Amino acid sequence: EVTLSSLNLQGVAREVLDLGDDDVAERVEQILLSVAQTILKGDGLSYTIPSRASGNQLYIPELDRIVLRDKVLMRQFGNTSTVRKCAITTRILELVHELCTKGIHTTKRDLFYTDVKLFKSQNESDDVLDDVACLVGSTRTSLNVVASEKGVVIGRLQFVEAGDEIDCMRMGVGGKAIPPYIDRVSNIRSDAEFILLVEKDAAFMRLAEDRFYNKFPCIIITGKGQPDVATRQFLRKIQRELKIPILGLFDSDPYGLKILTVFMKGSKNMSYDSANLTTPDIKWLGVRPSDIARYRIPAECRLEMTDHDIKTGKELLEVRHWASSAKRDCALASRK
Repeated sequence: EVTLSSLNLQGVAREVLDLGDDDVAERVEQILLSVAQTILKGDGLSYTIPSRASGNQLYIPELDRIVLRDKVLMRQFGNTSTVRKCAITTRILELVHELCTKGIHTTKRDLFYTDVKLFKSQNESDDVLDDVACLVGSTRTSLNVVASEKGVVIGRLQFVEAGDEIDCMRMGVGGKAIPPYIDRVSNIRSDAEFILLVEKDAAFMRLAEDRFYNKFPCIIITGKGQPDVATRQFLRKIQRELKIPILGLFDSDPYGLKILTVFMKGSKNMSYDSANLTTPDIKWLGVRPSDIARYRIPAECRLEMTDHDIKTGKELLEVRHWASSAKRDCALASRK
């Protein structure tokens, strides 16, 4: 299997690892010890953090995903422009260390509420949490901080979650919420012939109510729009274990295509962890913009493109790693 390290590329940052609690706690201690030593030397409090900016990202064709380059940023307590982020970074390192030494988990929302006056908004604590993952060199889930449950799965899938047997055909029409702690999912079994990845919750509910998976043996998953980390990890995990194809059902608009690329190639915000979050070999069923004319979909079933939709479509056309057929459909979707 081709890996980033085996390619031996220059100017590319190392990838983060899926670490255990003890390893994360040890790395945090090493970081803070190094910081303490620089303070004692009179150099002040600062962190050297990998940049997650779009200009520091690179698409690797051999891996078919985005990775980080090796540019770093200095976050100094003695600099007025970075003093708050430096303080937030220190606080989150402290909280992550506490979680890992106690062997417990928390949500991003609960993490924010531990120090509302310092963080001010959850966007700030979420952003620095990703920085801390890069700094520690671990996946974000290794920090024991997860997002609230969002994605859902139903169909011909059984697995063990934290010791409990789960049968996704016995979860009612609402399906089983994808667990945020993917490391606790084991013993995955299925007789499904494929995985159907659905963008919208409404489409998922229609398929679930019709028991689509009984007629066509499959597993149905939705991230309910923009997918969270747990849904992307879960999809990758079951596909690698079951080795069955994934078929994607997404809206024929630029936003639907953008969500598809997040599953396949990764997101810019989480590019440092793309190795654990991407599933490149998704077959896009549709609905493709070219299908609108091909199947004579009536005008009353369509929505007018907004200026924001068109802007998103044009941005996607600039993405280097899109196949030519996808670009043609994206160009169609970007027209008013």
